[in-house]
Amino acid sequence: MVVLGLVLLAVLCLVRPGANRLRSRIVGSISLALGRSVEVSSVSLRFLPQPGFELENFVVHDDPTFGAEPVLRAQEVTALLRMRSLLRGRLEIATLSLTEPSVNLTRNLEGHWNLENLVERADKISAAPTIKAKTEKRPAFPYIEARHGRVNFKFGPEKKPYALTGADFSLWQDSENMWSMRLKAQPVRTDFNLSDTGILRVTGSWQRAAALRDTPLQFTFLWDRSQLGQLTKLAYGSDKGWRGEVRIAAQLSGTPAHLSVTADAAAEDFRRYDIPGGGAMRLAIQCIAQYSSIDNTLSDAACTAPVADGSIRLTGRISDPLGSRSYDLALTVEGVPMQSLVVLARHAKLGLPDDLIATGDLKAKATIQRLAAANQTPFAWQGSGQVTGFGLESSLTNTDLALNDISFTISSQGMDPHLTVNPFKISLGRLAPTVLQGRVSHDGYDFELKGEAQLQRLLQAARTAGIPALQTTAEGAAKLDLQVVGTWAHFAPPEITGTAHLHAVRSRIRGLDAPFDVVAADLILGPNLTQVNNLTATMAGTSWRGSLALPRPCGTISACSIHFDLHADQISVDQWSPLLFPKAQKEPWYRFGSASIRSASPGLVALNANGKFSADKIVVRGVAANKVSSTVQIESGKIEFKDLRAEVLGGRHLGNWTADFTSQPPRYGISGVLDRVVLGLLATAMNNAWITGLANVKYQIDASGFTHAELLGSATGTSQVEVRNGTFPHVVLAGNGGLQVQRLTARFSLQAGNFEIQDGSLETAGDNYRLSGTASLDRVFDLKLTREGAPGFNITGTLTQPRVTPIAAANTQAELRR
Repeated sequence: MVVLGLVLLAVLCLVRPGANRLRSRIVGSISLALGRSVEVSSVSLRFLPQPGFELENFVVHDDPTFGAEPVLRAQEVTALLRMRSLLRGRLEIATLSLTEPSVNLTRNLEGHWNLENLVERADKISAAPTIKAKTEKRPAFPYIEARHGRVNFKFGPEKKPYALTGADFSLWQDSENMWSMRLKAQPVRTDFNLSDTGILRVTGSWQRAAALRDTPLQFTFLWDRSQLGQLTKLAYGSDKGWRGEVRIAAQLSGTPAHLSVTADAAAEDFRRYDIPGGGAMRLAIQCIAQYSSIDNTLSDAACTAPVADGSIRLTGRISDPLGSRSYDLALTVEGVPMQSLVVLARHAKLGLPDDLIATGDLKAKATIQRLAAANQTPFAWQGSGQVTGFGLESSLTNTDLALNDISFTISSQGMDPHLTVNPFKISLGRLAPTVLQGRVSHDGYDFELKGEAQLQRLLQAARTAGIPALQTTAEGAAKLDLQVVGTWAHFAPPEITGTAHLHAVRSRIRGLDAPFDVVAADLILGPNLTQVNNLTATMAGTSWRGSLALPRPCGTISACSIHFDLHADQISVDQWSPLLFPKAQKEPWYRFGSASIRSASPGLVALNANGKFSADKIVVRGVAANKVSSTVQIESGKIEFKDLRAEVLGGRHLGNWTADFTSQPPRYGISGVLDRVVLGLLATAMNNAWITGLANVKYQIDASGFTHAELLGSATGTSQVEVRNGTFPHVVLAGNGGLQVQRLTARFSLQAGNFEIQDGSLETAGDNYRLSGTASLDRVFDLKLTREGAPGFNITGTLTQPRVTPIAAANTQAELRR
C-alpha cells in the first residue's frame, strides 16, 4: 500500500492536471452541493504531508433573498484528499480546513435563517459517514473545521454589532443519518473593546428528516467565565455597573416543531462595582419551556428563582421571542424573606448599614401581557402583593423600625409598568405617625413622606435606607412634606425635595461651646437650592432671625457658598469671644479669630458665605454700637465686612473691615469714618471723664500677627481727627478750669503702635496753638502746644494723669486737676 501511494504521488508530480480545469471542477462541485454560487481565485496542489488542494479567496455567496453579502468568506481553504480514494482513481475530500473564515448568519423578516436550506440540502445528499467503513464505495462526508473564525449576525438588512470571534468550529457526519458539530468562540461587540465576555461552547447533533421542522436534534450551550459588567456592555452598549461571574447553560432536544428547552443561569459574587464588601452572593434561575417553529412560540415556560425558603416563579408563553415579542406571563412571589432582599440590597445600594436586619415575608402575584397587535395596549400589567411583619433594625444607625404590613399594586394603565406602594405608617418618635407612599418603575422611583418626626429618628431612618444624612447631635421635631425621587441609571443618589417645619431644635455648632436653639424655621429643599426661611434662634444670649440659602448638592460646608440674611437683637462680644476663640478669651481684641486658626480648629473662617448681617446692638467692652449692618463675605479663610454701618457713641460709623487668615501671620485691615461722635460717651465707657465734645474721625489701619505685641509692632496707617466744642478736664494750661477747645484738628500717622501727629492745630477762645507730638495705643502721650512769639506747653503722661509743663516762658504754669 505504501509503495502504491508513492507511485501515485510520483505520477501526480509528473502529470499535473490543468489548474483552471481543477478550479472549475472544484467550484462546480461545491456550488452543486451547497446550492450557492461559489468563487475561488486560485487552486494549487499540495503533496505533503497529505495530498490535497489549497484554495485562495474562497467565497460562498448567500441566497439573494437574505442579502448581497457572502454567507462565507475565507482567504485560505485546505482540502485534504483520502488516500484510499486516490488509489481507486477518485478524488474524495477527507478534511476541509478553513483559516480565519468570516460567516454571516442572517435572519430575514419572516424569521427564517440563511442556514436552514443548507441543512435541508445536506439531509438530501447520500454520503457515507465521515469515518466510513473500508468497503464503503460512496464518498464520505468530509470533516469540516475552521480555526480563528468570525461569525457575524444580521437581522434583515441590518448587521448587528454582535459577533463571535476566535471561533473554532467542527462539523462531521457521525452515522448514516446523523451529523454533529462543536463550536468554541468569544462573544464580542464590534463597536466596543471587550475582553471579559467569557467563552461560548456549543455542541450538538441532528438527524436526517424529510422536513427541517421534523429534524431530531440535541444541542447544549455553555457560556461561562463572563464578567457581568462586560456582559451588560455587550448586551446594552454600556457597563451598567454590576460585577460578578456569570454562567449560562442551556439544552435543546426534540424537533424544531416540538423542542424542549431547559436553561439555567447564575451570577457568582454579585455586587455593585463600588461596593467591595457585603460577603459572597449568588443569584440563580432555572427555566424550562417548549418551543414550536410552527407558530414561533415558547409555551409552557416556567422560570424559578429559589430565595431561601421562598421562590420567585414566572410562567406563561412568548410568541416570536426573537422578533416583536408578545407574551402572556404570570409572576408569583411566595414566601420570600425580606432579609434575603436586604442582603441583595446591600450588594446593590451604596450606604446601607452592614448590620441591617429585616423581618417579614413578601408575597405577590401579577399578570404580564404584551400584545403585538397595533390596535392593542402595548403593555398590560396587573397584580398586587404584600409584605407582612416588616421591620428593620440596625445597631450602626441605632434604628429599630416596626413597619408591620405594607401592601402594593402592580399596573400599567397604558403607561410603563409600575409598582404603587400604598400608604403605610412609620413611627418616628411623635404621637402622630409619618406616612410613606410611592411608586417604583423601570426608570426610577418616587416616594412621598408626610407627617411629624423627631429629628434624630428621621436622620437614623434615612441612613438605614442608604440615604446620606447629616451627622448631627441635634434634637427636636419637624413637620415633613418631602418627596424622594431617583433614577436607577448610573446609580444616581436620590433627590429629596419638599418642606420641613423645624421647631424646638437644639444643636451645637462645631467649634462653638454653647447650644444653638432653633425656636422655629421653615426648610425648603429645592432641586438646586436649600432655603431656611423664618428662622428664629437663640445662642449665647443673642436672639437671631432671618434666612439662609445654600446650593445643592453640597458635599461639605466649606465647599458650598452659603447666602444669609441674619439679624440679631443684641450681641455681647464678652459672651461670644470665649465661644468663638476659647484660647483667646483673656487676650485683647486684636487676636480675635487668630486662636482658631492657630489651633487648627475649622471655626467660622472655614465657611464660604456671603450675605447681610444686622444687629440692634453690639456691645464691646462697655461701648455699644446700635443699628449695626454690613455686607459680609467669608471665603476660604478671608472675611470682609463691607459698608459696615452703626450708630456709635452718639455718632455714625461707615467703613470696611477685612481679615485674611490664609496668610501667616493673619493680616487685618480696617478703614472708615466716624461722624459726630459724642466724646463724653467715650469717656464714660472708659470710666474716666477725660474729654467732652463732638468728633469726626477718618481712619485706615493695617496690621498682622498672632499676638498683641505682633499686632502693635506691625500696625501702620493714618487717621484724621476733628474735635469741636470740647474740653479736656484733666489738662489745665492756666487759670482754674480745664482746657476748653473750640476746634482741634490733627492728622496722625501710625507706625509700630505709636501715633505721630504730623499736622495738628488747637483753637481755644483766646489762642491758637500748633499741635505736635506722639501718642501710643497704651494711652501714653507726649504732646506739644506751641504759638508764634508766645509760650507753649508740653503735655506728657497718660489720659488719666496728664502732666503739663511750660515751654520757653518761665511764668507759664500748669497744674494737674486731681
